[in-house]
Amino acid sequence: MSDLILHHYPTSPFSEKIRLVLGYKGLAWKSVVMPAIMPKPDLQALTGGYRRAPVLQVGADIYCDTALICDVLEHAKPEPTLYPLHAKGIARILAQWADTTLFWTSMAYNMQPKGLAEMFANAPPEALKAFGQDRGAMSAGMTRLRPADAAAAYHSYLRRLANMLEAPQPFLLGQEPCIADFAAFHPLWFTRTRVPSLAGIFDATPVVSEWMDRMAALGQGTMEKFNALKAIAVAADATPLAIPDEEPFQDEHGIALGSQVSITAESFGLEATQGELVAATRMHYTLRREDERTGVVHVHFPRIGYVLKKTEA
Repeated sequence: MSDLILHHYPTSPFSEKIRLVLGYKGLAWKSVVMPAIMPKPDLQALTGGYRRAPVLQVGADIYCDTALICDVLEHAKPEPTLYPLHAKGIARILAQWADTTLFWTSMAYNMQPKGLAEMFANAPPEALKAFGQDRGAMSAGMTRLRPADAAAAYHSYLRRLANMLEAPQPFLLGQEPCIADFAAFHPLWFTRTRVPSLAGIFDATPVVSEWMDRMAALGQGTMEKFNALKAIAVAADATPLAIPDEEPFQDEHGIALGSQVSITAESFGLEATQGELVAATRMHYTLRREDERTGVVHVHFPRIGYVLKKTEA
């Protein structure tokens, strides 16, 4: 496999999820720090529209969404596994809950006025305004919890995680971390590191705090600083991987391979990526697209959480 290039930014919770997976697997990776808010022209030259963090680049193959990125890293280095055989199904289901329900609950709690004031304490007033406008545009149409309701739910979810850890076992589903641990960790990491004045919510569940310490101790692999221009040059010099013959076409939409399509997230960050549908497998979609800066790239998305539509050629 070519070098792993992670496009991310330091305070992104989903990026922290992947940084920790890289640490768990002992992988080396190149770090490209993207802007936290729009515009993101260098990233979107690679993705064709998708703007969320993180994005994993391997040559001219661009992988969007941490659920898919974790599958790619598992393929790159199968051991230690993220998907233990004894708990593979429940681990994925728990991870999906954590990446959605737990994440949005924690963010509603974190983004209360006290949390925002702490996050932007050393930033000019226009930084908070720009962040609010950016995240407002990304979440247009979403139903968001009020902070008080989020606090109540967050307390309950932390107690449920604590129940899993009081088995006793060091990680959520056993003796070793799995995908569920990484997905549940990153929303809590944001509370602990970005809004520590609100981290008292962990006081009632010390076993969760101890688990977080064990997760953080996994490290972040071997990181090398890189930049967006070099990453774009890597894509331009590479050829996308061939679509494996053993991955059969699975048609759920009546859209044939070779069609011009768009892929958009279901609810958050609705920038569309357009291109030619070259793969639609049980787990993911692949679009072929061409950009004057990157040349031909393949952009990959998981099926779950994304909307596929046919577009005019």
